[in-house]
Amino acid sequence: MGLKIIESYDGSFVLEPEAKAVLLSLLTAESFLQQVALQLQCSRLEFTELLFQPVPYSSETPKGMPAQFEQYHGKSDFAIVNVPPNFMFQAKVFKPSRLCAIYRVFKS
Repeated sequence: MGLKIIESYDGSFVLEPEAKAVLLSLLTAESFLQQVALQLQCSRLEFTELLFQPVPYSSETPKGMPAQFEQYHGKSDFAIVNVPPNFMFQAKVFKPSRLCAIYRVFKS
């Protein structure tokens, strides 16, 4: 069985306003920010309110994310965090099944 090469993938999505509000409140909760900051060994984080759906690796998306978000990949002042599944469930976001959030990192 050979590998199927994906040339392009539509990673666009729209969140319902209520779901987006719940998700944003969870992603900006102080306890969550402290937990992520501890993992990243930084003084604090700030949510950029940028969310994206991970996409399959392809020639157009070599980093597994939509091209417009690749500018944040590998930058020391930004972190890409998987949105925890329980946050997705609490916000009643089932499509897409996975999201990533981009945070600005502040080192002390």
